[in-house]
Amino acid sequence: MSTKETLAHELDHLSEAELGQVARYVAFLKYQARVEAAPRIDEPEVAALYAESGDEDRDLAEEGLADYARALQQEDAQ
Repeated sequence: MSTKETLAHELDHLSEAELGQVARYVAFLKYQARVEAAPRIDEPEVAALYAESGDEDRDLAEEGLADYARALQQEDAQ
């Protein structure tokens, strides 16, 4: 008899309360499988990406400020 058949046979003889416990355990097993399959966060890699993005954001902001300053100068000249 296969494991699946054995479990099916055993389930047929459980009370509703016991079946509820089995159902919760099966839900836990499914959750655990999803958690283990989730990608792990590589903290040094995330820190490097964050720093790189910060540099890029800073450069874009400075470039935007330069454009803004030129626009103010042009407005003052008029």
